[in-house]
Amino acid sequence: MSTATVVDQTGATTGTFELPGELFEGRVHQAAMHQALQRQLANGRQGTHDTRTRAEVRGGGRKPYRQKGTGRARQGSIRAPQFVGGGIVFGPRPHSYRQDMPRKQRRLALRSALAAKAQAGHITVLESFALEVPRTRAVVDLLGAIGAGGRVLIVLGSHNQALERSARNVPEVKLVMASNLSVRDLLVAETILATREALEHVSEVLS
Repeated sequence: MSTATVVDQTGATTGTFELPGELFEGRVHQAAMHQALQRQLANGRQGTHDTRTRAEVRGGGRKPYRQKGTGRARQGSIRAPQFVGGGIVFGPRPHSYRQDMPRKQRRLALRSALAAKAQAGHITVLESFALEVPRTRAVVDLLGAIGAGGRVLIVLGSHNQALERSARNVPEVKLVMASNLSVRDLLVAETILATREALEHVSEVLS
């Protein structure tokens, strides 16, 4: 069974936490994670991009010059696509990029991402974090003590105002609730700092 190091709010090691084998030792399904990531990125797009066709641009109501006798190609409007300021042919139009994915497959992708991080030793368990007033320095010292590098994902099982307010100004640190955990957040994070409550919640939902 995989284990993760347990630390207190100062970063000192206080023990180990046994990660559920059915969740953190399973097979890593690359295809499921890829599809879930593509779905999340696509669903995050607004799809409001728009270009004007020749029917939507202003001007061009009069024929620019007579049909014959000029030696030039015949033209009916200066707002035709070949003119500067004319309409756009086959340009982007507003549409939805939304993708669907079965719930079982979404959960498989989350389990695979968690297993990949656990097998790489990138998961650390936070025992507790309690401060009278929020302090950004406390989070910086904690991450430095556990050797967290790059992007850090902090996962909470319930709201912790002291930790949330202390971590919001630390660059490259993202804090999410366990119920909102996503494949993208897990894959881009180099260090995952999760509370016991968060891991228990994830294990209960995904097992």
